[in-house]
Amino acid sequence: MSSATSPAAAPQAPDRATGRERRYDIDLLRVLCTAAVVLVHASAEFIDAGHRTTGILGDTAGRFAVPAFFAMAGWAALSGAPVRDEARLLARLGRILRPMALWTALYLLASYAFGGNRGQAGEEAVRALFGSVEAAFHLWYLYAYVPLLLLLGVVVLVVRGRALPRRSAVLLAALAVAPALLGDVTTLTGWSPPDWAWSVPLSSVVYAVAGAALLAAPRRGPRALWAAAAAVTLVVLAVYQLTVRHPAAYGSAAVAAVTFAVLGTVAGVRVPERARPLLARLSDASFGTYLVHLVFVTLLAGPVAGHLPAGPWAPVALAVTTVAAAALSFAVSLLWGRLGWRAWLG
Repeated sequence: MSSATSPAAAPQAPDRATGRERRYDIDLLRVLCTAAVVLVHASAEFIDAGHRTTGILGDTAGRFAVPAFFAMAGWAALSGAPVRDEARLLARLGRILRPMALWTALYLLASYAFGGNRGQAGEEAVRALFGSVEAAFHLWYLYAYVPLLLLLGVVVLVVRGRALPRRSAVLLAALAVAPALLGDVTTLTGWSPPDWAWSVPLSSVVYAVAGAALLAAPRRGPRALWAAAAAVTLVVLAVYQLTVRHPAAYGSAAVAAVTFAVLGTVAGVRVPERARPLLARLSDASFGTYLVHLVFVTLLAGPVAGHLPAGPWAPVALAVTTVAAAALSFAVSLLWGRLGWRAWLG
């Protein structure tokens, strides 16, 4: 799978016929962001266990990941690998939705078997059709990513082809009118359906478009200045999260500043030849890593944080459990990739 052709934010199988040169800086950014997501969720376990400062600082270090994924999605859809026809657009959606559906079912089954909420299993399954559920809360991102990918794909096809892709447009319209329609259903029948989550916030669209421009720009300025900006904005975000609001909204100015500083720092970086094969494999495995990592975060970070006494060891424990959870997640994703199961497991 090539970074030049991957839809980026949810790393998936690309259109292999484009013949574009692989961008290893995008691979690096994708792997970095995937590891950062693991850090954010491990940090949440530490916050829940009472290690607030350590957890918030860990969350701060990884909070750029989700907006950066939207930026990579915009770059892929608008510049790196724009779809050529509606069939390719729908195929991209399918490569996200199949693993998303399977992993949602697996997390719901695990919650039913081990979580003690058997009486709510049916309700949770219905909620999963409308929006993210607690058993697989980390998949909320895909409920926004799919409409974003659809929207950008339709725009590209309309602009380039001067024709409306009818099936995709109908699907996009259905996603757009669903919240109002469900509200009308409640008014007419009294049934209150679950909240509708298949939507993309304006801030995510801005991340996608502005991120695409930054990642595609031939000149971005001195990398040292971007890196310095990333360091300064991370400090500002940490102070904001410790004193004003945690978690900081992804659309907040502080998170946006960190995100674009990180994008500017990594974009265009030259990856050594000897590191490229491994980096490419990790990048190809990143979607599967994202889907499975919550298992290892729950098994490792949760128990460690829960049994850790207050004191200076919390940051070390967070770092160790994050690295272990990320390594195991990448490892199992690489394994099922070698077995040819990526189309279903991500």
